[in-house]
Amino acid sequence: MCEIFCFNSNQPKEVNECLECFYNHSEMHPDGWGLANMENNKFMIDKEPVKASCSPHLKDILSNPVIGKNVFAHIRLATVGEIISPNCHPFIEADDNNRSWMLIHNGTIFDYPELDEYKQKEHGDTDSERILFYIIDKVNEFEAKKGSVSTIKERFNLLNGIITDLAKNNKLNLMIYDGDLTYIHSNMKNSLYYLKNEEGFLVATTPLTDDENWKPVELNKLFGLIDGNIIFESEEHDNEFILTSEHERAIEEYQYSIKRDESDDKL
Repeated sequence: MCEIFCFNSNQPKEVNECLECFYNHSEMHPDGWGLANMENNKFMIDKEPVKASCSPHLKDILSNPVIGKNVFAHIRLATVGEIISPNCHPFIEADDNNRSWMLIHNGTIFDYPELDEYKQKEHGDTDSERILFYIIDKVNEFEAKKGSVSTIKERFNLLNGIITDLAKNNKLNLMIYDGDLTYIHSNMKNSLYYLKNEEGFLVATTPLTDDENWKPVELNKLFGLIDGNIIFESEEHDNEFILTSEHERAIEEYQYSIKRDESDDKL
C-alpha cells in the first residue's frame, strides 16, 4: 500500500533527517512521492509519480532545510489508480468557505459505494482522492445548514462520524489538515506509530528514529493535533480493519489492472 508521515509542532523545525529516512523506504513503495509544508495558510506541495530515491527534484528539495510546523509526506505503492501525478498524495481541495483541505491516505477502500459519485469529479482515479471530496461535501452541507463557518470542534466531531463510517471493512490510515487542525486516524494494528518529544509530534507508518519512545497510534480513534499537542480525542469505534485473503486478492487484482494499463499505454 503506502507509507505516510506527519510532523506537528508549535514552532517551525527542520525535519530533513526524518524525511530522508522516510523516503529511503521508497524501494518498497516506488509509485510516487509527495511532500506538503503548511505555513501561514500557504500550502507548499510537491509530488511526482516516480520512486522517491530516483527523483532529482526531491533530492534538490532535501538538499536545503525543510522547515515547518505542519509537514506531511507520502510514498505510494499503488493499489487503486494509475501511476500518474494526479494520483500522488497529498490531495488538496477547497470547501465552499474557501478553506483548503489536505489529505494523505494509507489503505484501500474496499466497500463504500457513496464514494463512486466522485469518480467523474476527481482529478485522478484513486479512492483516496474520493475520500477528500466526500469529506468536503459533508463539511459544506453542515456549514450550509448552520449558516456560518464551523468551529474547530464542530469539524472534529463531523469528521469523526464520517471516518468512523468509512472505516468499516476499509483500511483507513489518514492524515488530514484543514488549516487549523491535523487529524490522525488508524484502524489497523501495527500500521501507524507516533513519537512525542520536545521537538513536537511525529507520526509515521514505521518509526523513523532510534528513539525507544515510539508507540503505536491507538486504533479506531480520531485525534486532533495543534501545535504538537492532542487537542481532541474521539471515543473508540468498532471498525478495526483486519486484512483477509479476500482483501489480498482484491489488492492483487487492483495492482494487476494498473500494470496491464501501463503495458497497454506502451504499445
